Amino acid sequence: MIGFALLLLLGGLGLVLIAEALLARYEVLVYAAGWRSHTIAPPSGRPYARGADPHRPPAAYLVYLDGIGKRRYHDTRDGGQLVKALIKGAPELRVLGQVQPYSPLAVPLADRPVWVWVRRHIGLLLFLHNVMQIFVAADRRYRPLYNRAVGSQIATELRTAGYRPDSGMPVVLLSYSGGAQVSTGAVDELWSQLRAPIRLITLGGFHSGANDISHAQHLYQLTSAGDWIERVGTWIFPQRWRLFRWSGWNRAARAGKITVHGLDPATHFGSRSYISPKTRLPDGRSYLDRTTDTVIALIRGHLNMPAEIDGPLP
Repeated sequence: MIGFALLLLLGGLGLVLIAEALLARYEVLVYAAGWRSHTIAPPSGRPYARGADPHRPPAAYLVYLDGIGKRRYHDTRDGGQLVKALIKGAPELRVLGQVQPYSPLAVPLADRPVWVWVRRHIGLLLFLHNVMQIFVAADRRYRPLYNRAVGSQIATELRTAGYRPDSGMPVVLLSYSGGAQVSTGAVDELWSQLRAPIRLITLGGFHSGANDISHAQHLYQLTSAGDWIERVGTWIFPQRWRLFRWSGWNRAARAGKITVHGLDPATHFGSRSYISPKTRLPDGRSYLDRTTDTVIALIRGHLNMPAEIDGPLP
């Protein structure tokens, strides 16, 4: 009896995975066919960007691409604490946190009628859907379409928030976990539409390494020896292996465009995650404080980075 129940459970899970795989591809194909366009319209009362005075040029635009917990316009992984900390610590930045990295059509997952029921009854599927989107974005068959769709979404969001193409204003893409797959893929489309100086900061980045980031000025990889999720990404995607010398990731590494900075002993999630506001370092700062300070230092430092942050790719 127990064996039969287990078989039913595994069979049901298999069907769910197949359904999710098909649904994940649906959006990017709909976008590519031109049947639907982006939906760039935040809820009433929510600005397109926060931080620096919208009537004055900021020092830079910062676009935050959250991990698989992102399913609404507002930031969901940590209740928006990282974005709020960045705005407080660097008020000269104009910050966009509403981009939907796991929706080529820019439609928040939790706002779709069918998903309202799912969220109430089988919340795990929301995360599973976004996980599948990461693998669609990494799939060589769909990757160019996905990159163009989300890159165009980000470019539209930036222009709506006041960015002027060819202005030379820096754009920083800060990504958490699977958001790194999206941010590295968006570089070419952003460059094509905005000709912006682009910098990437990945936090526990989970990505395939296949995307060409030659139009990015630099990529700062914030990681930790305690982050096994990020390590899994380096194992399962061959383009992250040194053997594949001509992958986008390895070409960028040879060009000196990747800098690694350790945030040990942080973990990918949980009470000791990179963005934990409770767990403290010996110097009294929380893990969230340290991550915020590091991101701000990297943005402000540009090419003149402090010695304690800069370092070669191992």
